[in-house]
Amino acid sequence: MPANEPVARVRVAVSIEAAAPGTRLVAKRCIAHRAHAIGPGMIERELKRSLGQMVKGVQVVGAAHGGVERAYTSHWVCQVSFEEPIVMASVSPKHDTHPLIAAGGRFSVSILGTDQIEAGQYFSYPGHRFRYIADDFLETVDGLPVVRDCVASFSCEVEDVVAGRYDHDLFFARVSSARTGRLDEPPLLYSSRHGWRATGPKAREPGTSIRDGLLARLEDAGGSTEGPPEDG
Repeated sequence: MPANEPVARVRVAVSIEAAAPGTRLVAKRCIAHRAHAIGPGMIERELKRSLGQMVKGVQVVGAAHGGVERAYTSHWVCQVSFEEPIVMASVSPKHDTHPLIAAGGRFSVSILGTDQIEAGQYFSYPGHRFRYIADDFLETVDGLPVVRDCVASFSCEVEDVVAGRYDHDLFFARVSSARTGRLDEPPLLYSSRHGWRATGPKAREPGTSIRDGLLARLEDAGGSTEGPPEDG
């Protein structure tokens, strides 16, 4: 295949079956990308090390469907819209939580605190490895599994899915409800190079405005300090 040949992008429908009488059928749109005979490739070592520098918050994503609950640890959940409460969860189809999200069209997000490494470590593995011995980590809220005593949690309704293009599927969802738990607790962080980390002190000195300094430089250079509203 020529290097510059585009990848086809098609929109397809996802069929979702109800697991029990009365279960609400959730019809979702799915964006699938059809690649043209592109074989899987390994990330080169130096690039992998560089990507490993990206430190992110740790969440536990949970789902329930047909009487089954599953959850997994992720640091690949993020807010993707400034004015609307839209989040994206990157989920491996190999994980036992994936079919529950696809079938139920919902998932929960629990933000972990720095004192919840044990829960984060437990849900980092497929639950069957520990024979689901740690149910005490979870409680059911709004019909979805949520980590007890987490910093905050959300219930999310799936609106779009990017499926089949990468080794993880991307679920775009709208936050339908939120619960604050321990917002004063610093969130747990993780990167593949640095492992589990706690949120540290602020990166700037108290009373120092980096923004004001940059605006002063701009004004000294003859530029306008008036601009469009800031976003994320």
